[in-house]
Amino acid sequence: MKASETTLQQVIEGGKQYIVPLFQRPYCWGKPQWDTLWDDLTGMDEEGSPRSHFLGSIVTIQTQSVPEGVPKYLLIDGQQRLTTTFVLLTLLRDTARREGRDELAQEIEQTLLVNPFRKGNDYVKLLPTQADRPGFLGLIREPGTVPAGQIGAAYSFLARRFHTSGIDLERLKRNIAERLAVVSITLGADDNPYLVFESLNNKGQRLTQADLIRNFFFLKIHSDRQEEMHARYWSPMQEALGGEQLTEFVRHYLMGQDGTFLRGDSVYFRLKERLGEGDAIELLQTLHRSALHYERLLKPELEQDAELSAAISALNRLDVATTYPLLLRCYEEMDSGQLRRDEFLAVLKVIENYVIRRFVCNKPTNQLNKIFPGLFNQIRREAHSSIMAGVKAILAGRGYPKDVEFRKDLVERNLYGSGDRQAKIRFLLERIERRLAGKEPPRFESMTVEHVMPQTLTDDWRDHLGEDWETTHE
Repeated sequence: MKASETTLQQVIEGGKQYIVPLFQRPYCWGKPQWDTLWDDLTGMDEEGSPRSHFLGSIVTIQTQSVPEGVPKYLLIDGQQRLTTTFVLLTLLRDTARREGRDELAQEIEQTLLVNPFRKGNDYVKLLPTQADRPGFLGLIREPGTVPAGQIGAAYSFLARRFHTSGIDLERLKRNIAERLAVVSITLGADDNPYLVFESLNNKGQRLTQADLIRNFFFLKIHSDRQEEMHARYWSPMQEALGGEQLTEFVRHYLMGQDGTFLRGDSVYFRLKERLGEGDAIELLQTLHRSALHYERLLKPELEQDAELSAAISALNRLDVATTYPLLLRCYEEMDSGQLRRDEFLAVLKVIENYVIRRFVCNKPTNQLNKIFPGLFNQIRREAHSSIMAGVKAILAGRGYPKDVEFRKDLVERNLYGSGDRQAKIRFLLERIERRLAGKEPPRFESMTVEHVMPQTLTDDWRDHLGEDWETTHE
């Protein structure tokens, strides 16, 4: 690792390119950050003598590029600061052109914005991530065109501040290029870039577990294949599940594979341990396949098998995401031909029965987190004749109420309540109603759960119940 204090001009001049990796977030600076940067730039020489301003650190690692390409550096930290500075330099170039100061405009463009003798993407000194790339390249290649999105918003905001400030164009350019001080940190081949992300996360940067996982994967994948792997595997997972659900998916996946409970804030480290020195692309492909299954668990309407879809919907109504580690393994087995579709359906129905019986018999739900993550691995260790047989046998010893206990508590226990209890009792009543209704079950959408006898008795009810109305009501 090499660290040095330098100016922004020394960082970006010469033939080179900084690439914002695909795994980084899009550009997200807004008015508070733009205001601060502008005030810092315009306040450098207000006190009579020019002074520098410390912009922050820029952390990079050189990538392997083709021989004829410019040297390329992955921009690990400093994306927001550097992108904003390039947007401002583009504004100064455009302003110089409008004012007829072509020599200054050409100097800004050819020394600070582009690699003038390169073609394609190598032409620009900064290559943002995919979401920001069209807008940023439009600013560079099509002067006067302000793109939509946050990069365009930054350009418009800085243009308003510049045109109302009265600051000299060349002085502002000099402040940016020569007086913005940065600490340039370049990681070497022997440095571990993952530790940088972990350090950033520990120092208050808002990196989620999904962010850390994405960073880890794409630092393990060669830069030549990053865009392909991102488009084929990561992006579909991100679009299907979103950030929060993506983290939960990886957590449930790892719990199902390892058979142990995993806290949400430990997902990244567990995944990192699991991969070790293995093939990152292979694990990414596996996660992608499993994510398609997970999406069907979250959105049963995507499951094309109507009976499986209905059974998964029923489980979701019971709010037992704790079963997902097991169900992901079952989906995996079904796709590989190791589990029949009707057996998977039977597993879903046994789990539903197990959860409802535990509710009626007042078994604590916090035990489910300890039961389901390791269930599949236990079935394999104990060599049950089938997954279905294993689920039945193991759950029988994990607080599965027997018929006698269930009948007694169904009659005697107070099941009514609000929130989660209301949802479960409604589910149970619907199941009973469907069984009794025969071929034409009623429509449940407009039905509500009510007491046969009201919780607060009216005079008519007291008369109807007689002298012992209070005891009877109780």
